[in-house]
Amino acid sequence: MRHRRNALAVAGIALAVVAVGHPTADFRLVTHDVGDPAPHRIRAAVDLGLVGVSFLYTWSQRIR
Repeated sequence: MRHRRNALAVAGIALAVVAVGHPTADFRLVTHDVGDPAPHRIRAAVDLGLVGVSFLYTWSQRIR
């Protein structure tokens, strides 16, 4: 009976860990000209399960 209670507690904790959103770092380097209607961009994301990283970089071809 004691092992069943412990297993149920561990399963509940594991379910809570999976249900809660994991932390994600979000990096944005926005260097494009405000007047540029179509800036170039590079977007990447890596999700390792427990933590995620998102990266966005924009730039303009022409510089004022």
